[in-house]
Amino acid sequence: MTDRRDILLNRLLFSTATAALLAGCATYGDSDVASTDGDSVSATIDTETGVTAVNLPEGTGYFASDSDLPFLAPDFDAISEDDYLPAFEQGMAIHAAEVQAIIDNPAPPTFDNTIVALEKSGRMLGRVGRIFGAVTGANTTDRLDAINTEISPKLSAHSDSITLNPELFARVKAVYDNRAAMSMTPEDATLLENTYDSMVHAGALLTDAQRERVKEINTELSTITNDFALAARKAMSDQPLILDTRDELAGLSDADIKAAADMATEMGHPGKYAIALQNTTQQPILPSLDNRDTREKLFMLSIHRADGTTDIDTRDTIAKIATLRAEKAALFGQPDWASYAMYDRMAKNPKTALDFMEQMVPALAATQRREAAVLTDQIRAEGGDYEVQPWDWYRFANKVKAERYDLDEDAVMEYFQLQKVLEDGVFYAAGKLYGLRFERRTDLPTYHPDVWTYTVFDRDGSELGLFYFDPFQRPSKRGGAWMSNFVDQSDLWGTKPVIYNVLNIPKAPEGEVQLVSFDNVNTMFHEFGHALHGFFADQRYESLSGTATARDFVEYPSQVNEMWATYPEVLSNYAQHYKTGETIPTAMIDKIEAAAKFNQGYDFGEVVEAALLDMKWHALSPAQAKTLVGNPKAVDAFERKSLTDLGLEVDLVPPRYRSTYFNHIFSGPTGYSAGYYSYLWTEMLDRDSRKWFMDNGGLTRANGDHYRKTVLSRGGTMDYFKMFENFAGRQPDVTPMLEARGLIAGDTDADSTVSDDGTASVGDAGQ
Repeated sequence: MTDRRDILLNRLLFSTATAALLAGCATYGDSDVASTDGDSVSATIDTETGVTAVNLPEGTGYFASDSDLPFLAPDFDAISEDDYLPAFEQGMAIHAAEVQAIIDNPAPPTFDNTIVALEKSGRMLGRVGRIFGAVTGANTTDRLDAINTEISPKLSAHSDSITLNPELFARVKAVYDNRAAMSMTPEDATLLENTYDSMVHAGALLTDAQRERVKEINTELSTITNDFALAARKAMSDQPLILDTRDELAGLSDADIKAAADMATEMGHPGKYAIALQNTTQQPILPSLDNRDTREKLFMLSIHRADGTTDIDTRDTIAKIATLRAEKAALFGQPDWASYAMYDRMAKNPKTALDFMEQMVPALAATQRREAAVLTDQIRAEGGDYEVQPWDWYRFANKVKAERYDLDEDAVMEYFQLQKVLEDGVFYAAGKLYGLRFERRTDLPTYHPDVWTYTVFDRDGSELGLFYFDPFQRPSKRGGAWMSNFVDQSDLWGTKPVIYNVLNIPKAPEGEVQLVSFDNVNTMFHEFGHALHGFFADQRYESLSGTATARDFVEYPSQVNEMWATYPEVLSNYAQHYKTGETIPTAMIDKIEAAAKFNQGYDFGEVVEAALLDMKWHALSPAQAKTLVGNPKAVDAFERKSLTDLGLEVDLVPPRYRSTYFNHIFSGPTGYSAGYYSYLWTEMLDRDSRKWFMDNGGLTRANGDHYRKTVLSRGGTMDYFKMFENFAGRQPDVTPMLEARGLIAGDTDADSTVSDDGTASVGDAGQ
C-alpha cells in the first residue's frame, strides 16, 4: 500500500504518509496567508527566477536544513520527540513567508515565479512531516500521538490559509490562462494544469462564504479523522482476546502459546493468555485454533471492534465524517463525496467504478455459496454438526486445500526465510529485470533497531538511492504494510529517493529461524513494487515524482511485482527449506497456484464488499448522512442494508473491514475514501500486464527496461490510459483478472476492454 494526496498537498507537506497519518488537508481558503513572526522569519523572491530566499531565526534545530547523511537520509539519532512540534510550527511559518513572497512579487505572474516557486516552497515543513509520519506509523508513542492530535488542525488551517488565498490563485490563474502562449515541457504543462485544477477542486472558485465553510469543514475533518485513527488503533492494539486456560489455545505451537502468555502478563493479566487482533476482520491465527469457541470469541472481538461492544465506539465519528464530506461535496455542486473525490482518478467517476465491481457480483455470490457448501461438507465429514461460519471458514478451507491440492500451509512456510526472500527473491528479481544491485549497510541511524538499510545501485553501477526495510509487527506500529519516502526524487532539487517498506510479520522467538508465510512473501514483493515506482522516478518536480499518481493507479506497479514471487527462476533462487536446503518442489508451487483459485468467494469477496461499502458511505447526500449522526443504531442499520443489498453472502463472508475500523477510508480527511475499489481496478491492470510479460518472454531485461520506461519512470506526468497503452500497445482488458480469480473460464471471447473514456465492458463474463 502507498498513499497519495492531492497534487498541491504533496507540495505543501511533501509526504503522502504524513498526509494520511497527520490527517493533513488538501484544502484552500480566501484569507491572507497565516501570519508569521516578522522578527524571526522573512522571505524575499527574485522577480525573474522565482527563487525564494528565507532568513531563518537562530537555533532552528535539526529540521531547518538538509541532513548531512548520504542521500539526505534522516539522522534519527539527532532527533528527539521534543523536536517535532516546534519544527512543525517553524516550518509552517517559513512556508507562509515563502508563499507571501510569491503573492507580493511585483513582477507579472510567470511559470517560474509562481508555479515553480510554489513547488519549491515548504521545504522544512516537508522534512519534519515526512519523518514524523514515518515514525508515528511504524513506532509511535503516547507523546507522538499527542503531537499528532495537536498539530493536525494547525496543518489544516495552514494549508487553507495558503491554498484558498484569492491573491495566490489570481497569479496561478493568470499563468494558466496564458498557457497556450507559453513554451513548456510536457511535465511543466502537467504541473501547471494540476496546480490550477487542484486549487479549483479545493475551492478557489467558490464564494467567500462557501470558502469559509470549506475551511471549517477541513479543520473539523482533520481533527475527527485523527480521532477515528487513534480509536481504531486502540481497539486493535489495546483490546486483545484474553483467555484463561492453555486448552483454549489448542492447535498453537508452544512458542505461540508462550508469546500469548507473555503478552497477557505485559498487559496486566498474569497467568492468562492474550491473542492480539490484526487489522482485518479475518484473523490469521484462526485456522490454527482447534477450539471452536475460541475461534468464535476471537472473530467476534474482531468484527465488533469499535462498535460500542466495548468502551471504544467510532460509529458516531464515522457518521460525522460522512456528513462533513457530503456537505463539502455539495458546496462544489457535486451530489456526493464520491463524485467530488474521483475528479483525478483513472476511472473518472463513481459509475465506472461501481459498474466495474457490480459486474462481478453474480459470479462471486455463486462462488461464495458453492464454497460454503464444500466447507460445510468438510465439517460434517469430520463429525461436526454445524454449518460453516466466518470463524470456521479458513480452517476448513485450508483443510480442503490440503486434501484437494495436497497443500500444507505450514510446510510451505518452511521454504521461506525472511532474509532470503528479500535478498535472494525480491532483490534478485529486480536485478534480473532492471539490473539493480543492493548492498546492506549498518552505518545509518534508524527509528527502530529492527530496521534494515541498503544502498541501491542502478543498472550502470551508479547509486540510485537508499532502501529501508522494517519487517516486524510491534504494538507501536499500525496494522498493514506500506511504502513511502523519506526523500523524493527530484531533478529540481537534485535529490535521489530514500524509500522505506513497512510490514507486520510476526517476529520469531529469539533463537528460532525467521520464517514468513506465503502471504507475507507476496506482501514483500508487493511493497517493493511500490519502492521500484519510487526508485525509477525521473521527474523534475517532486509533486509529480514516483508514486504521486492517481489513487486507482498507484497500486498497479506494486501488484505487477507480485508475479515474480512464483516465477520459476526467481523462486528457485530464494525458496529453500530452512533445514535441508532443498529448493521448493515445482509440484508444491503448482499446488499453491491451483489452490489460489479456491476460496475466492472469501479472499476476493471480502475485498469487493469493503470496496462497495466504501462507495455506499460516500454516495450519501448531506441530508442522508446527517440522519446517522447521533444515532449509532442507524449507523449499524445503514451498514447492514448497504452490505445485504450487494447480493453477496455477507453473513458468511463479512467485508475485509467493517465501517468502525475501516482505516483506509476514515482515518484521514481523504485517504482511500471512495477509492478502496482501486485495489480491484489496479488488479485488472496488473493481471493484464502479467499476461503481457508472459506473452513476451517473462523475466528479461528487455521487458523490465520497457516497463521501466513506459510506466515506472513516468510518475504522475501523463494520462494513465495512455501510459498503459504505451506499455501494452492497447487498452486494458479485465478478462485476465476474472480468469485469475476463477470467475470465468480461460479463453473467453467476451468483450472485456476498459476504454479511456472511463467506461468498462465485460460482456457476459462472470455471469
